[in-house]
Amino acid sequence: MMTGFERYTKKTRRAAFLEAMEQVVPWGKLCALIEPHYPKEGNGRPPVGVERMLRIYFLQQWFNLSDPAVEEALYDSMVMRQFVGIDLGREPVPDETTVCKFRHLLEEHGLGGEMLEAVNLHLQSRGVRITTGTIVDAKAITDLAHEAGALAGVDAAQYPAHAPLGVRAVGADAGMRSADK
Repeated sequence: MMTGFERYTKKTRRAAFLEAMEQVVPWGKLCALIEPHYPKEGNGRPPVGVERMLRIYFLQQWFNLSDPAVEEALYDSMVMRQFVGIDLGREPVPDETTVCKFRHLLEEHGLGGEMLEAVNLHLQSRGVRITTGTIVDAKAITDLAHEAGALAGVDAAQYPAHAPLGVRAVGADAGMRSADK
């Protein structure tokens, strides 16, 4: 991923993580879920592409970035810009307000659960078995997240009530508890 001036380069953990996520996330399916709710051209300034905004949203989740922080990170990190598809020679990074409005659109239409289901179905179609409480898979995912410098969490509701959570056993940084199933 050279820009033409570098003589030496090394693939970073962040770059490896984003390459892996490029293959794992079903971008087309997720965009199709969002597009019916996304603003169309003609009502003010042209909207940023759905996939670009979705990729920015995922960067926020993976690297624990606020709206202003993801804007700054995109200006600062060539690898993140390449992942999102931004060429600073042709266009600016979407500002924090645009990022905030996109996040609110996802929340307003309850698209988080649908996106998770689409990712799970995509992974299952590729032979990755999705089950609750699979510590081996959780460890692999948290390792990949840590290699890229992202935080990793574990949902305690996915584990049996009589078993200890073992946040550190799966390499997570935090344990959370969502609503019971």
